[in-house]
Amino acid sequence: MKKYTVCLVGRPNVGKSTLFNRIIGKKVSIIDDMPGVTRDRIYGNALYNNYNFYLIDTGGIDIKDDNWNNVITNQVMLAIDESDVIVFVVDGKEGVTSNDEYITELLHKSGKKVVVAINKIDSKLAESNMYEFYSLGFDSYVTISAEHNIGITDLFDKVFEGFDIREEVVDDDKPKFCLIGRPNVGKSSLVNALLNEERVIVSDVAGTTRDSVDTVFKYENNEYILIDTAGLRKKGRVYESIEKYSLLRSMKAIDRSDVCILVINAEDGIVEHDKHIAGYAIDAGKGIVIVVNKWDKVENDYDKWKNDIRNNFQFMPYAEIVFLSALTKKRLSTLMPKVLESYNNSIKEVKTSVINDIVLNAFIETPPPSYKGKKLKIYFTHQSGIKPPRFDIEVNSKGLIHFSYERYLENKIRANIDFTGTPIKLYFKNKGEE
Repeated sequence: MKKYTVCLVGRPNVGKSTLFNRIIGKKVSIIDDMPGVTRDRIYGNALYNNYNFYLIDTGGIDIKDDNWNNVITNQVMLAIDESDVIVFVVDGKEGVTSNDEYITELLHKSGKKVVVAINKIDSKLAESNMYEFYSLGFDSYVTISAEHNIGITDLFDKVFEGFDIREEVVDDDKPKFCLIGRPNVGKSSLVNALLNEERVIVSDVAGTTRDSVDTVFKYENNEYILIDTAGLRKKGRVYESIEKYSLLRSMKAIDRSDVCILVINAEDGIVEHDKHIAGYAIDAGKGIVIVVNKWDKVENDYDKWKNDIRNNFQFMPYAEIVFLSALTKKRLSTLMPKVLESYNNSIKEVKTSVINDIVLNAFIETPPPSYKGKKLKIYFTHQSGIKPPRFDIEVNSKGLIHFSYERYLENKIRANIDFTGTPIKLYFKNKGEE
């Protein structure tokens, strides 16, 4: 199904971040009464009528002519360009301002669908100001209170009006592999090494690759799609607008991929942001292979590197590790077998009788402790999906499942079935629950 992108724009202090957090369901944006607090776009996955979409929160646009506001405006324009629908958030208490009129001009020029969200309507003053906003010349207006959760459903009815959110995305059915990692770790060089040609720009300047690039290539007579993404910068460190813009592109590339190849620069060692980037792929349920690139430039201490990786990436002990040099192509031949192993394991299907026996035997071998006098019972297990493999486990009360016991069951499944290179998902359901 098609995954749309919705962008929240408006002047400072109109409640965009409050609305963003309301929709996402958790506090992600910084909320402060000081205008201009949200200075960078913030991205999230949101849910409407059981369908996912991307939501972008942006900094407030102010017509004051200073460099900082110019940076914010540039970032907002890039967010608008990336979006399918714009939610123009205005302050019902204050009425139309010169900033609102300036933003209106930008939005009319964009040609995108715009829904005006008149926020803070929980006051008589807001009600009297409401009709002022019709002068802005848009087609859709909704009154909301982000703080009090009023009108949010009406807002998204308008946002998706006329769209078929069940629309199938026409996409190639070839397996897709995505290169992810910080800027300048050698992703584009690795793409060129695999393709054996200069298909993408390679430069020593971090962040040269701005957009995702799809390339079809052959390996052992089968065709695959390789996606090179813009490098993922750590939030807050770099304020150059186009580089911020690349983050959503990278997240979309991860969503479209079957296996993510996390590239680490051996010269830099493992840094914290490498783990954050891996987290994007794991959250999306993607298979993953860790590549230590520029291996020719460091001490070849495999055991130390493997231990460091396992210690730093404890949340994905199933990931395979490959050491290579994209520049010299040394050990390049070791990469694709690991990528294909990850992919094949992500689509693996297990017979119900087999998975049922594994889980029940694990339960009999080590039952969980009782909780408040109640004991967990496991009735039945079956596989309900792939990419990644998903297993539904029917129990008497899913509230009795502790995360440590879930991890125990996952380890038992992995001990009996090879799921190297892919996450697996366990879903606990009460007996009779759909």
